[in-house]
Amino acid sequence: MSSTEPRRTALDALHRSLGATMTDFAGWDMPLRYGSERDEHNAVRNRAGLFDLSHMGEITVTGPQAAALLDHALVGNMSGVKEGRARYTMICRADGGILDDLIVYRLGGTEFMVVANASNAQTVLDALTERAAGFDAEVRDDRDAYALLAVQGPESPAILASLTDADLDGLKYYAGLPGTVAGVPALIARTGYTGEDGFELFVKPEHAVELWQALTKAGEEKGLVPCGLSCRDTLRLEAGMPLYGNELSTELTPFDAGLGRVVKFDKESDFVGRAALAEAAERAAAQPPRVLVGLVAEGRRVPRSGYAVVAGGEVIGRVTSGAPSPTLGKPIAMAYVDAAHAAPGTEGVAVDIRGSHEPYEVVALPFYKRQK
Repeated sequence: MSSTEPRRTALDALHRSLGATMTDFAGWDMPLRYGSERDEHNAVRNRAGLFDLSHMGEITVTGPQAAALLDHALVGNMSGVKEGRARYTMICRADGGILDDLIVYRLGGTEFMVVANASNAQTVLDALTERAAGFDAEVRDDRDAYALLAVQGPESPAILASLTDADLDGLKYYAGLPGTVAGVPALIARTGYTGEDGFELFVKPEHAVELWQALTKAGEEKGLVPCGLSCRDTLRLEAGMPLYGNELSTELTPFDAGLGRVVKFDKESDFVGRAALAEAAERAAAQPPRVLVGLVAEGRRVPRSGYAVVAGGEVIGRVTSGAPSPTLGKPIAMAYVDAAHAAPGTEGVAVDIRGSHEPYEVVALPFYKRQK
């Protein structure tokens, strides 16, 4: 296979049989949508959606010093994560720039699974391997060992409960437990990227098709639909969740992104980027850099990543993500803007959309929060 050929997930033929529009995403051929992305989005908000996320990068870290290695390599306190729980964290460069944002699951006392974004999986694997020097721990590339399916939306607990005897009621948000779903061994995690309740199911690739079909059948009466990456993007945008390459990059530290809370200076070990991040924390406390805010359109024109945010004829920031919001019925965007214009309700803010200054309301993130 030539290096230019996109990788295909175990569900590739099934997506095509469902009429999916496929797209290249981070070197993978992935379903963008099956029909209407608005319908898929609304299904997740109101009922349930089924996603193939097998492009995500799983890296297993095992050994007596697995926790110590992760404490050194990542900005979070991984040795403090209890077995069966997960934590959102980041891996940074020595200069504090964000290499990727991650979810780390503690599968056992000396076993962790690091889940990286598809576009950064190799970078994260290389960095962890390099940072493992001197630790009694092994870093293993498990990207081909897993398929990842996600069931998201208010009906997802009922759908999954019909296929497993695992204790879903006892499974907290950001927790994972081994179980069997429709006869398939799986790591069942209560995580997601949609702003809704839901589950991510890590299984062997050879079990992906039968699990997808079982979930589809179990979800028929509940209104479950297959969902592509397009609605996943509008769902995470409404939920104010950052996307690497848009809201996060090596040019930004976690403090620049308003996510300084993930950096744990109080952990016992030194960690890569500590000195630079301590300086970034001081800078952010003294004079916040540009702040990540929400923007809601007064008109119909949709802002896109990179568009300038303006006020009083001056550029005060940049749009990082923008799309029509099916839930709000208006175009929305996330943008980094100067602190002086970051307060919700700030007057006179506009987005330069192809030379026309379209008025936008500054709002606090997220745009959408589910009712618990």
